[in-house]
Amino acid sequence: MAKVTYHVVEHDEGFAYRLGNVYSEPFATHAEAVAAARHAAGAQQLADGDAEISWQDENGEWIHEHADGADRPMADVVDDVDDAR
Repeated sequence: MAKVTYHVVEHDEGFAYRLGNVYSEPFATHAEAVAAARHAAGAQQLADGDAEISWQDENGEWIHEHADGADRPMADVVDDVDDAR
């Protein structure tokens, strides 16, 4: 089973969570970013129906693939903010 980790970080004069090199929208408070990251991690683990998905990789190429709705990763949240506010 795959595992994904959301990281809570300082970003855009506030806080955000990121997965890989992709950041969420900024949040005014650390607590809001942590709550949003936990929500995203929980949603990531919910089984859903199969789907055909398209996404753009880091080189700008479009990838098309079939996603099995029952094949969900384990998701975790790591708080990378020093002295959480």
